[in-house]
Amino acid sequence: MTRKIDTGSEHLTAEVADGVAVITMNRPERRNAMTDGMVSGLAAALADAETAEDVRCVVLTGAGGAFCAGGDVKGFAEGEGAGGGAASWDVGVHEQRLSHRRTSGALYDMPKPTVAALPGPAAGAGLSLALACDLRIAVESAIITTAFARVGLAGDYGGTWFLTQLVGPAKAKELYFLPERMDMAAALELGIVNKVVSADDYEDAWRDLAARLAAGPPIAYRYMKENINRSVTCDLGTTLDLESTHHRHTGVTADHKEASKAFVEKREPEFEGR
Repeated sequence: MTRKIDTGSEHLTAEVADGVAVITMNRPERRNAMTDGMVSGLAAALADAETAEDVRCVVLTGAGGAFCAGGDVKGFAEGEGAGGGAASWDVGVHEQRLSHRRTSGALYDMPKPTVAALPGPAAGAGLSLALACDLRIAVESAIITTAFARVGLAGDYGGTWFLTQLVGPAKAKELYFLPERMDMAAALELGIVNKVVSADDYEDAWRDLAARLAAGPPIAYRYMKENINRSVTCDLGTTLDLESTHHRHTGVTADHKEASKAFVEKREPEFEGR
């Protein structure tokens, strides 16, 4: 059974099937460049997915052969698109901070695995959203670019932080200061994407990955993700303490007991998130 998530935006669709929430940025005529409605719709879809019991994995992708071109530069020039509106400067800053936390922040903090599936280009804030996900799988013809320097912007949606975690500050500065187009061979070598596949294999590849994650141990995934996310800013002692707590907690779950039994019986475990 498929459940549609009401995003309130024609530029973003979301549906849940077989434990996987697929969120699709849907503005192909502008390579899924972001609008206020798309961003608010993404926030709504992620809020639903975070607590919904029928969601065990989240996939973010784009329609029409592109992932997301980032902010709508043409719309900016026309006084439209993400960031538009007549709010005062202070209110605008606060609203954008909330938007960042409810989208890229929500992807990063989501207590479930998140996957960015790139059918094509990801640029600017679109790249930031992809980097906010736990894993990235891309078609081999895709390209990525930070893009912000080309339009005189500093960068948003957490991209500077996410990219620095992946490639280090020196390389991140290079990629932001000199926003060249990067192909997937280079992105894979740097660890920016996890897997690159052919156009023919792309659809099956990301769906297979999402299905595998949705069939995995949701409680263990939640605490694995928290351990790794927290380790970025924690010292070793804090991380060891956190791991101890989470490891003991998962050790008394029904999922752990089922996995142990399945191991002995030489079969695949069936995790229920208990």
